[in-house]
Parts: sequence; C-alpha cells; structure tokens
Amino acid sequence: MGMKHVAHIVWDWNGTLLHDIDTVIAATNASFAEIGLEPITLERYRDLYCVPVPLFYERLMGRLPTDAEWRVMDDAFHRHYWALAASAGLATGARELLADCQAAGHTQSLCSLAPHDRLVPLLRTYGIEEHFIRVDGRIGDSTTGKAEQMVRHLAALQGVPPERVVVIGDALDDAVAAAHAGAHAVLYTGGSHSRTSLASAGVPVVDTLAEATQVAAELVSGRSVNGSAAG
Repeated sequence: MGMKHVAHIVWDWNGTLLHDIDTVIAATNASFAEIGLEPITLERYRDLYCVPVPLFYERLMGRLPTDAEWRVMDDAFHRHYWALAASAGLATGARELLADCQAAGHTQSLCSLAPHDRLVPLLRTYGIEEHFIRVDGRIGDSTTGKAEQMVRHLAALQGVPPERVVVIGDALDDAVAAAHAGAHAVLYTGGSHSRTSLASAGVPVVDTLAEATQVAAELVSGRSVNGSAAG
C-alpha cells in the first residue's frame, strides 16, 4: 500500500466497516413513530445526527425527550435495528481492505459504541475478527460518547504510540474521540454524517475506505494531506 511507516488503524464499526445506514434510518423512523414524530430522510438525519443521541432528538424536537419518551424510542430503535441488522453488509471493499492492511504489516483494532456482546459475534459472522488485535464494544449506558472509551482502548494497545494511531470513522464523535486520545482521525462519508458536517471537524474527509487508509498512511508518515477534505 506504499506506507513508509507502520500505522495502527482503529476502525469504527457502525456506518464505517458495516454499511448499516439504511437499517439505522428504518429503525430510527420506527422509533419516531412510537411517539408520533414524522419520519426523517437520510439527508436530514446526516445533517442533524450527533452524540449523545438525546441531543440528536433535541435537534429534531426542539427539546430534550422526556425520560419516558427516551425509553420508548431507545427500546424501539434497538428492537427494530437488531431485527433488520442481518440484512446489512460490510462496506464496499472492506473485507479485502482489512486483509490488505494486515498483509502490509499494519495493525488494526476496532472501537465501537455497538454493544460488545453483539459486536464480537457479528465480526465472526462476517469472518473478519482475525484482522483485529483488539475489539472493544460498548458496555453500559447507550447515551455515552466515545472519547473515554477510545482512551481506554488505546491504553490497552501496548506498545502503540498515539502518534501512530489513526481512527477511521463516519461520525464527528470519532474525530473528537481521536483528539481526546492524542490520535489522528479520518472521516468517511458513507455513514451517519453529511460531508459538510464532517468537514467541521477539521480532519481529512473521504468518500471510500480505501481513500481513508491511504490518507491514514500519509498522516502517520508525516506527508502532507491537502486541506481538511481529501478524496
């Protein structure tokens, strides 16, 4: 892949390696219907989505959901999402890209807000678990962000300095988490955010995962990346 230095890539799962945005929209609209909200389009979702998720609902509703509304929507979202998740596939070229990165000598791990007990079996189902030296899914509250999780994830990667780490994800939260942990970030437009929204993070933005790994190599090797939006 032409990398001058060994990189460690921390992959996000939902919306990055897993192309599940259509499933997310369907589950979101099912959860909205539970409390009488109008359906949301993919474009509007990408413009408004943020973490923690209750703030996303506040952007839509003009107020934070009540505790009762949050419980209803959260339960409905997860019930519909996991019923549909089996129909989601990996992002285009993801399987081959993981293998290529490993063959080139680069290490990879996965840090996700997906529940850990569901994430690990999914990786086995897709046959990609072997590419990751560590996998950390969410354990606990679904409203928490990713920053502290990323710090713990990198701390567990013994011998991997943060300056050699590039987080590849589809959300602003991934860039925030990377910065919090002292790592680089590259954001991918195939998931939860619009390109305009992603560009506000001030890190490279790309349209394919192959571009993401190329830019990651440039960041780690010290070569310049033109502007804040590559690809």
